[in-house]
Amino acid sequence: MSDTNEEQVDVEEGSEQLSSGKSKGIGNLLPTLLKWVAIVLGAIILIVTVVIVTMKVIGGNKPQQAIVPISEEYVKKSEVLDWYTSLSTVKTRTNDPIPASVLVDIALGYKTGDKVASTEITQRQIEIGDFLRRFFSQKTAEELNSRYEDKIRIEIRNSINDDILSNSKIRDVRFRTYDIIAQ
Repeated sequence: MSDTNEEQVDVEEGSEQLSSGKSKGIGNLLPTLLKWVAIVLGAIILIVTVVIVTMKVIGGNKPQQAIVPISEEYVKKSEVLDWYTSLSTVKTRTNDPIPASVLVDIALGYKTGDKVASTEITQRQIEIGDFLRRFFSQKTAEELNSRYEDKIRIEIRNSINDDILSNSKIRDVRFRTYDIIAQ
């Protein structure tokens, strides 16, 4: 009988060990889970750091620029305009100590079929010619250099639209002749 009692005690002790093992396992689950989460986060941080450092080394100190492909659909197409070409050629001198001669023939572009713009430009032809003569005579030969031609065209367009025309707008200015002749 004593053997049976010992077996029962052993069995009871084993179940106590099993039950205490189970409670130890559940109690150890949280620290184990936190340990693995920390390991995974550490690995992610390490990988990201390595990738960033590698990209900096490969790319040098150049700023990263994305190359955007330009589709034919998105290429700006220039607007088809009607051109007013009846302005007289502007002949004047620059505002330099030794003035250069300026010889400019300008065409004004306006929206196709815009009869109001055509009529108003014709009616204000003298004012536009006078403005152009004054505009070029106030500039120096350096300011009229061909490098600044686009800037000059924009200035002329904006000035004519703001100061001379009231019922219509010109869209573009082009030079048919653009000669600056130094003395």
